[in-house]
Amino acid sequence: MEPILRIRQLNKHFPNGRHALRDINIDVARGEMVALIGASGSGKSTLLRHVAGLVAADGDSESLIEIDGRRVQQGGRVHRDIRKVRAQVGFVFQQFNLVARLPVLMNVLVGSLHRTPWWRSWLRAFTAEERARALDALARVGIADCHAQRASTLSGGQQQRAAIARALVQGAKVVLADEPIASLDPESSRRVMEILARIHREDNCTVIVSLHQVEIAMKYCARVIALNQGQVVFDGPAAALTPVLLRELYGADAEELLGARASEGGTVHVLPQVAVAPWPAQGTRAVA
Repeated sequence: MEPILRIRQLNKHFPNGRHALRDINIDVARGEMVALIGASGSGKSTLLRHVAGLVAADGDSESLIEIDGRRVQQGGRVHRDIRKVRAQVGFVFQQFNLVARLPVLMNVLVGSLHRTPWWRSWLRAFTAEERARALDALARVGIADCHAQRASTLSGGQQQRAAIARALVQGAKVVLADEPIASLDPESSRRVMEILARIHREDNCTVIVSLHQVEIAMKYCARVIALNQGQVVFDGPAAALTPVLLRELYGADAEELLGARASEGGTVHVLPQVAVAPWPAQGTRAVA
């Protein structure tokens, strides 16, 4: 089966000379839920933005990114039909990206704009069917009763759930979640991760979520891709990520990923795992 996401020879230099991504080669199968981990500055957000076609790779590279057989970018140039590809990709930002003064329902309806004639979107003339779909999405994330409130009145966790509802309305085949729980309290973080896991499970949606916390990655994702200084240093089953291996890969930066929950015995304190598809052991790749 063809992977839903293909990344080949992805390199990115920033104007300051920093080599942000180095020879990234990744395949993600349809329906996988993958955690992208790494310390601050490892390249997680930059990688997700390249996948969404928000950033172009180095112009002199042989880079290639495809989603569901459609070209996102190649050789440092975003494809001319990128809007059609983005219609299949939901992006959940760390800072929610909601319009604060608009009602929650209107923010969620933004997810249907790619199917809406420009004049209706300009007039905000959404159909009853579109509004019903948005309300259903809000119900799935547990905040349907907030639909008439301004987005600015919601808590951080509720705003993030509204952003996920927007991706549901969009009908995204791939959801890219960039540090979606970084600014949330533990209970809100749990709810957001469980919603992403449920969408993955119930809708067979491919989810790639970047995280700082290894224990969260191990709870919700069977597969983990670890970045360090812009390189893939591990790609394999989450269960293989022991503190010993993480310290080999990250050195002192490993403590940022392990937090306070690594035990003295060299294992991570793993929370009860939700149902996830197994990741084949032969796919493991670790580079010291």
